Amino acid sequence: MIGNRITHRTADGVRVPGTWRHAFIRNGGHYFLTDLFVYADGLIDCWGLVTVEEFEEKLRTGWVATGFPEGGEASAHELADWKFGEPESWITPESLVAEVRDTIDRLNGRPDSTGRCLAAVEVFLADRTEENRSAARAAFLAIPETQRRYALGDMDSKDRPLRVLVAGPGGRTYLPFDGTVTQEAYDGALAYFAERARWTAERSERVPADGPATPHAPAVHLAQTFSAEPVDDPGRRGLRHDYPAPITVAGADYPSVAHAYWARSVADPEARHAIATARTAAAARTLAAGAPRRAGWEHARTAVMAELLRAKYDQHPELAEVLLATDDATVIYDDMDSLFWGDNAGRGRNWSGRLLELVRSELHARRTGTAGA
Repeated sequence: MIGNRITHRTADGVRVPGTWRHAFIRNGGHYFLTDLFVYADGLIDCWGLVTVEEFEEKLRTGWVATGFPEGGEASAHELADWKFGEPESWITPESLVAEVRDTIDRLNGRPDSTGRCLAAVEVFLADRTEENRSAARAAFLAIPETQRRYALGDMDSKDRPLRVLVAGPGGRTYLPFDGTVTQEAYDGALAYFAERARWTAERSERVPADGPATPHAPAVHLAQTFSAEPVDDPGRRGLRHDYPAPITVAGADYPSVAHAYWARSVADPEARHAIATARTAAAARTLAAGAPRRAGWEHARTAVMAELLRAKYDQHPELAEVLLATDDATVIYDDMDSLFWGDNAGRGRNWSGRLLELVRSELHARRTGTAGA
């Protein structure tokens, strides 16, 4: 249910991840197509935040609708109005609640009903007792019926090998048209899972052609700071553009990358000098804000910043080591004054973080001798 539908809400300053799906709300006899938001803390937004239990009650009363009457009036806000003709629904109140509970599990990194089923199947395959088969069957049937076909992630076989395995020879699956499971069908299911285990083992040992072989490092967050004076061991604070690490670019000296950036952004030479010699990076920004910008600056600024960052880490090898120590982590850079340069809780474009990652990659390439190879 999650897929690429990623969202969040902020509660008490904490970012709560979530996802969404479509749903119908029935209000006053009219059906409204809307988005149903599900969050990791177990709250569901369907025209108001509710708990899972409250959501179940809304399904029981039909306020969240899973069935639709012939001729029922419906609408999608500012898109269309229509009446249902020969309506058919593939979901029930019970299966929708089960899907929501699964989604909350996945948002929290816990095994959902599919994960629990596959774990029970592994237990059965390792020890094929009827007790273990019964447990695997119960776990399989606990998967919402709308989701069972996706349990194996196999769009060709779908869930057939799974439903045959848990039914066993002489048993019956949950689908009436399957009929009684034959020994041949059961042996085929066992062979399927043996091949699946072999393929899974090979995949886990496969080394990506372009690496890295291990997952990427956790994200690095460079929070907003105000450093007026250098310190002996700035740590990651030294990666901020306003950290006082003097640089020389094209024969001109600047107290920090931020000073250089703002000085080069303005058209007037006198203003440029005043900005370059400002007492702090914040003062440099303020002076630049009051001066005319260079023509085409918005299209050139990322290239200028990349040049300044290369100068900083070439001229301050101790800070280059700090940047290299972030490995391949995503760099999240906050800038309270810019949604272009800052990430700002996911609202900005994070160009500062992206350029730091670029320069870090260039430093790695130089160190490993692959630059220009």
